[in-house]
Amino acid sequence: MSSNGSNGSNGSYAGDNDITVVHLMRHGEVDNPTGVLYGRLPGYHLSDLGRKMAERVAEHLATRDVTHVVASPLERAQETATPIAKAHGLDLATDERLIEADNVFQGKTFGVGDGALRRPENWKHLVNPFKPSWGEPYVDQVVRMMGALNAARDQARGHEAVLVSHQLPIWIVRSYVEKRRLWHDPRKRQCTLASLTTFTYQGDKIVSVGYAEPAIDLVPAHLRAGAKPVKGKSKAFGA
Repeated sequence: MSSNGSNGSNGSYAGDNDITVVHLMRHGEVDNPTGVLYGRLPGYHLSDLGRKMAERVAEHLATRDVTHVVASPLERAQETATPIAKAHGLDLATDERLIEADNVFQGKTFGVGDGALRRPENWKHLVNPFKPSWGEPYVDQVVRMMGALNAARDQARGHEAVLVSHQLPIWIVRSYVEKRRLWHDPRKRQCTLASLTTFTYQGDKIVSVGYAEPAIDLVPAHLRAGAKPVKGKSKAFGA
């Protein structure tokens, strides 16, 4: 299986009816002035910049053969997917399986320099990074995300689908498909805001994974993949 920055999103298999392309997109930037880990909490919408990111990706995909658009039920994902569905004259579907991973720190600040790791009440949630002990097990995320991917494949047979989800579930399902361990260093996830992780199917089998960042020039430097943590600006906020 190949993995690179272009194969999954450049239409190299276009015209072959046995090929289906599923783009798994991370939502755009969220308006989060208090800097909490918002997780599955309702009421977190795209910022003005996040809406620009969504529009940019809609423009990027405008000429693609997209026949199915679906999003996580959370507002930020729905708002990111809306301009993509509109550009293709499609109704936006919702799939609960695309939702953000559950996390016990939801609603709290949990970033660089805030002292969260020094608080004794948090230690019980940090004992097993391999599961992980602070939230939804990685294997459960794989099961639901693969279900959502395969359902989209079936809906868009011979064409393309766009699914809007969240950073951790996207990275976990990609790691599974690429046969990497599921536990990982969060700072090394390749899943920037408004990025596209693209799965190309031949029949029912995934034959390649690609990655693209159509809105990278809009993404603040501290939120890009591989950026060094900045005190007061945790990457965890943009989950």
